[in-house]
Amino acid sequence: QVQLVESGGGLVQPGGSLRLSCAASGFTFSRNWMYWVRQAPGKGLELVSSISSEGNFKDYASSVKGRFTISRDNVRNTLSLQMNSLKSEDTAVYYCSITAGGLPRGQGTQVTVSS
Repeated sequence: QVQLVESGGGLVQPGGSLRLSCAASGFTFSRNWMYWVRQAPGKGLELVSSISSEGNFKDYASSVKGRFTISRDNVRNTLSLQMNSLKSEDTAVYYCSITAGGLPRGQGTQVTVSS
């Protein structure tokens, strides 16, 4: 069965950086597009970034474009999200998923941007 385990979240000051990781198993990772989605307090799920199966196509929400970078390692079956210049509005639980709709997804990792 699909297993996705996110890590790397934490508390960071505005302007800081974090790198999220997602360990994937239970499916053929290298054949799937992968996604990062997030859910801020009191809000719905938001698609943050997408990456094609071979990693040659990447897309970002307008709110994170130029600050976040998605990447993947198809040998280690891992998905990453480098987040720079973090803002308070980036505070959310971040999930990796094999669909843009966010299902299935892992347990998530909390990112809190606050001074």
